Amino acid sequence: MDKKPTALQEKKGVSQPKTTSSFSAEIIKKNRAKKNSVEEFISKIITGNISFLSRAITLVESTNAKHQEKANKILEACLPYANKSIRIGITGVPGVGKSTFIEAFGKHLTAQGKKVAVLAIDPSSSVNKGSILGDKTRMEQLVTDKNAFIRPSPSGTSLGGVAQKTRESIILCEAAGFDTILVETVGVGQSETLVHSMVDFFLLLKLAGAGDELQGIKRGIIEMADAIVINKADGENKKNAKIAKVEFNRALHLYPLKESNWQPKVLTASALRNIGIDKIYEMILQYFSLTKSNQYFNKKRNEQNKFWLLSTIEQQLKTNFFNRPNLKTALEKEISNLEKGETTPFNAAKRLLNL
Repeated sequence: MDKKPTALQEKKGVSQPKTTSSFSAEIIKKNRAKKNSVEEFISKIITGNISFLSRAITLVESTNAKHQEKANKILEACLPYANKSIRIGITGVPGVGKSTFIEAFGKHLTAQGKKVAVLAIDPSSSVNKGSILGDKTRMEQLVTDKNAFIRPSPSGTSLGGVAQKTRESIILCEAAGFDTILVETVGVGQSETLVHSMVDFFLLLKLAGAGDELQGIKRGIIEMADAIVINKADGENKKNAKIAKVEFNRALHLYPLKESNWQPKVLTASALRNIGIDKIYEMILQYFSLTKSNQYFNKKRNEQNKFWLLSTIEQQLKTNFFNRPNLKTALEKEISNLEKGETTPFNAAKRLLNL
């Protein structure tokens, strides 16, 4: 069987040019130097301009004060065009096949006439803060689809498997006309619960035969899942997938009924062979049909808005505190006192907060 070609391979006989066209380089420099107004950003975004959407997300993710001010104005103006999509969070441990699944699922959605935005979060290095951001490379078919937009972002210091500005990126994607938002988390395990506070449907991908069937009776991420999909259910792993499906079904029935009155489902799929993807989408549509009819959909969105209001206040208070002009010197002094054993972390913190 021939290996599936990837975007990382270079065709024989084709090599990259040694230099970029000087004419093209000049155009790129001019475009970078040009500063577009907030009005230009908004008019371009609401007409579905991917270039301006990407640049707006970059502004949102920036820590530069001027960029943040501009980003906030863009977000405010985009709000009337937002909240018209369905938001689906997809998580699972590394190696479960999230990127392959999202590509197969995304292609299925675009074939149905949907416009799909994928916000893929990649883990950042704790040493140099860098991130590979390789999701576009992995989703090589979806990335060429004109009805799909893939935006990889580094997780940075944000916990919970998502980037700090993912919530704002969702609003921008909705304003650009994307009716289905897929949020892929970094895949760190039980702690990936923050994505639950920004999506309507939470999908957990699992592997069969990986020895984690016991996880089905643990609380945490399993309890939040609206559906569990046993991925890579093909070949010799098919039998293990069926066994895992039964085990997880039993485990889910131990939990009380969700407030949405939805009973979480367990399905098997093979994203690589495109098996079971259509059934997963049908199941998700059933969920939205139920939650919109019993008003839970709107209630959950309102609760999420309250959560993000309080989270934003906390973040802003932290930012304001560390931006105090006299804090740096005082902080260095308290750290020095700590190292000498002349104070405690609690007393030091109290003095700094009272500055």
